[in-house]
Amino acid sequence: MQFHFADHKLDTDRRELRRGSEGIEVEPQVLDLLENRDRFVSKDDLVASVWGGRIVSDATLTSRIYAARKAVGDSGRGQKLIRTIARKGFRFVGAVRTQPTVPNRHLPSVDCRMKSTSSPARPYRCAIGPSSRYFPSPT
Repeated sequence: MQFHFADHKLDTDRRELRRGSEGIEVEPQVLDLLENRDRFVSKDDLVASVWGGRIVSDATLTSRIYAARKAVGDSGRGQKLIRTIARKGFRFVGAVRTQPTVPNRHLPSVDCRMKSTSSPARPYRCAIGPSSRYFPSPT
């Protein structure tokens, strides 16, 4: 699923956040925080959904909220997208448009094994991306 807000796109299937065409590097927990966009979430809710109920410090939670705000161009003062409800929790307040993820049909399928009649198949690491030109590269 893709969530479009402000000039950002969160793709939950690919686990990536983009601003325009630029990818934004964030911790996995930041992506999980942003996925909780449709409702008010308490600190306990976040610990349960993002950290699977493991014990995390308030400092860890605060740092991930800060990272999420920074990633989407928000701040604790501005709170245009992520609003803090004092002593209660957080809510994503930006306008969000959802869109199902569509598989990229333009990428060719790549066989990641080199075939030879004289030796068994030798594994290759597939390097799919702009620099790979869609060809497998040797391990």
